[in-house]
Order: sequence, then C-alpha cells, then structure tokens
Amino acid sequence: MLASVLEEETNEAIRLRNRIVIEIHAASYRSTRGYTVIAALLDEIAIWESDETSAEPHVEIINAIRPGMATIPGAMLLCASSPHARRGALWEAHRKHFGQDGDPVLVWQAATRAMNPAVPQSFIDRHMADDPARARAEYFAEFRADVETFISREVVDASVVPGRHELPRIAGARYTGFVDPSGGSSDSMTLAIAHVESDTTGTNRAVVDLIREVKPPFSPDAVVAEFATLLKAYGVLAVRGDRYGGAWPRERFCVYGIDYQPAAKTTSDLYIELLPVLNSNRAELLDHTRLITQLCQLERHAGSGKDSIRHPPGGHDDVINAAAGAIVMALNVASQEVTSFSMPVVAGGTPRSVAGGSSLGYADVFAAPTPNALRPSTDEPKQVSADAQREANRQRVNNDKSAYTQQGLRPAGGEPWRPFVGGSNDGFYWGGRGGRNW
Repeated sequence: MLASVLEEETNEAIRLRNRIVIEIHAASYRSTRGYTVIAALLDEIAIWESDETSAEPHVEIINAIRPGMATIPGAMLLCASSPHARRGALWEAHRKHFGQDGDPVLVWQAATRAMNPAVPQSFIDRHMADDPARARAEYFAEFRADVETFISREVVDASVVPGRHELPRIAGARYTGFVDPSGGSSDSMTLAIAHVESDTTGTNRAVVDLIREVKPPFSPDAVVAEFATLLKAYGVLAVRGDRYGGAWPRERFCVYGIDYQPAAKTTSDLYIELLPVLNSNRAELLDHTRLITQLCQLERHAGSGKDSIRHPPGGHDDVINAAAGAIVMALNVASQEVTSFSMPVVAGGTPRSVAGGSSLGYADVFAAPTPNALRPSTDEPKQVSADAQREANRQRVNNDKSAYTQQGLRPAGGEPWRPFVGGSNDGFYWGGRGGRNW
C-alpha cells in the first residue's frame, strides 16, 4: 500500500515522501512530546499505569500527545485494548461515550470472533474453562469485576457528589479531621475533614468537606502549619492520624495549637469499616480524581487471622487513607453521642450516689447527671492531651516558684531555681535533680 510513497525504512521509523513519519514509541509522556500528530494509536491502554504517582501515568501520556493534534483537522486518537479493570482511561471513555448517539467519541466493543472469525471457538472454550474471568475480558471484551476485590466502581460512583470539590464550614456542625503524615521525600501528606448529617429517617451520613494533598518534595513543618490553619478554620483543635513518624507529628502539630493523636485503628481497619458505609450509601465523597482512583485501586489480601486492605504494589493510598479516617471517626463519634435524655431531680428519701450527678449540700436533693457524664466514651480525640497537661503543669510550677518549697522537697532558700534568678538571666530552671523529674 505504501510502496509507492516509501522513502526510507529503518528499525525505528518508516519515512514517506510526503514528509510523514511512522514511528513506534514507548509509552512515555516524555518521548511523545513535541510532535505534530496526524494519528496516534495507544495499544493495550487498559493495562497502562493509571496511578498518577507512577513513573508513566497514562493520563500524562495522553495529555502529552493531544497538543500535537491541535493544528491538524481530523487528527485521530485511537485506543485499542482488551478490557481489564473498571478504571483508567479506557473504562472512563466506555462509561461516558459508549452507546451515545451523536457523541463525537466512538467506542467500539466487540468479541474476538466478531472481529476475527479465524480464531477457533475451541481455542476460546479452552481458555474459558481455565479462567472464565480472564477469558471474558480477553475474548468477549468484558471489563473485569473480579479485579475490584475491595469495592465496586458502581458503589464509588454512587457515593461521589458530581461537581462538589470542597464545602465551607457550616455553623453548628461538628467536624472531624484525619491526617496521613509524611516526611516529605516520597509519599504525599494528606488531610481530610468531614462532618455528619442526619437524613429524614434519622440515619447518619458522613460528608467529606475538604481534602488536601501535598506531594513531595516538601517541608513537613510548612505543611503542618498549613493543615493546622485549615483545621482551625473548621473549628477542629484535635486531629487523628496514623502512627507514622513516632512523636514528631504530635510535637509539630502541638506547636501550631493542634492536638495530634495516633488513631487506635490501623489503615486496613479503617478501610474495612469504610466498606459498609459506602455500600449502604451513608457517605458523600468529593469529586476528587485522586480520591476515586486510590479507592478503586485498593486490594483485599487474605491473611492468617483476617483480611488486609492495602494499595497495589507501586501504588499509593495517601488521599483515601485520610478520607477513610475522617469518615469512620466522624460516624463513630456521632453514633455514640447522647442527643436527648430525661431524668428528674429527685428529692427526699435515702440519699444515693448518682453517677455524674451531685448532691446539693446536706439536703436529700440530687441534681441529674449532665449529658457529658452520660455520654459514652468515643474514639474522638481529646482536646487536651497528656503532653499538653504535663506542659501546663510545668508552666504552673515555673511561674509559681514557691511550689517547690510547698511540696516539702527542700527548705526555702535551697531551691534549684534560685541561682538562675536575677542578673542577666531571670528565667526559672525546671528539670530533674537528684533522680527526680519535675
């Protein structure tokens, strides 16, 4: 067909006399930039990397090719592939454009024998007997549902509110925050904030209000300062997070007035609790591409004791980890709150102890317990941590220099802070002496 216009043929390209070159490229957004493109064929795109943090994400490859078609009327972007998991560019094109009359994007879905009758039916039958799920994708052009081992794409789509990217603070709402910290060199550091609303049936629904992701490289302290400002804007002074980094997340957030407490649940446990919430449509997710991608890519792995949910090899779950933590924590707090109760004030009779209540002097009158006294414990972070309490006590003793003497530890005049008072140093030394920690 091309013999009459063929000018040169090499191992890498076919050059035609009309100044057109046919080349084969590796799937890379770096090597495909800078060309004027008449047509591009992306082969087996369903199995290309779909995670945006991978070395060559398919979205970036497509974005690198499209500008080269801008000046060519009728330029064509062709994607040919056997279907795979219900995620990525091929699935999105199928979901949006397949079977749509008048759509400028044509999606053609056909089985192998419809495209190539020369393939024997017996060959396909043997593969169907060995691995039905794989064979249906390879020879019948069906997207695989078994790859979505943790959650189905339909459930995720039903939970996403289209066009909602962030919500402002609502007066009177109670917000919960969750942080997935990072050292700033390899993984992203993420924050999610959520609150709970009740529908007409009294069912609690978690609403994700905000998601922030800072990709590496970055300064961890600068990101902590940014996240602390966002948390305060939603009235959140205590935040949960995973146990990454030991004590440094707690120490850095404390500097900016936020009490960071490691979550009692593991990341896998949060995902396991998130699943029934999404399946029962009790959560509203933001229309956030990274959130949706990471959620759909989570995989279930069988273990000796219980299943483990985690991201695929080479993948990431920083965004969905923060969102899952915020959703699960918010619902746990809301489900354990006491919204109303009725308890009369009791007068007369034999005095009895009432948990959370108090007696009024010596009279046989008892006040009812407060709602806080009746409220069960939750996994919600306390507003004042043990470290903060110790720091407050340290400051109190430092400010009241008589406290050392009042505790009967040393006669007045021999306190360890006295040598440091006066002169150029009027501070107060407060530390451990003689084996004691003050």
